[in-house]
Amino acid sequence: MLARITIIGFLVGAAIIGIGVYSLISAFGFYTVDVDETFEFGESTSYQISANKGAQQEMKIIGEKFDLELRAPGNNPEIPLTSYTKETILNWTHEEDGVTLIEIQNTGSSELQILATLNVSSDPIMFTFHLIVITSGVVIIGFSMGFTLRKPKGF
Repeated sequence: MLARITIIGFLVGAAIIGIGVYSLISAFGFYTVDVDETFEFGESTSYQISANKGAQQEMKIIGEKFDLELRAPGNNPEIPLTSYTKETILNWTHEEDGVTLIEIQNTGSSELQILATLNVSSDPIMFTFHLIVITSGVVIIGFSMGFTLRKPKGF
């Protein structure tokens, strides 16, 4: 017969392993990030969009005046440092795996608004994080199974 602490430890460990496996499976592929940010006069921002081949990106920038620079992997059109007025819309698809770098600076006298829908790939370090969660569940089960062992006489 298993001890009560062993059963509780086994259930907690199994739940942690289940959460880790679910997170690991759901982390594969693209996930969508919606951006809605506002920047004051003189402020700047940059984006590093890590995506796999075929990921579609869309960005709308609204402001009086702003500078924009875009560098993308593969044969995607690169935009050297260029000044824009009013509004610009960027749509592109990653033609190969890599990171797109975007740098934007508000040079106008009003706010700059950035609206974007970005499809990014998961961070590789998260794979390791999910494995650590699964491993901790296994360790909890292992420790809880130690409570069912009978100690020999003399201990």
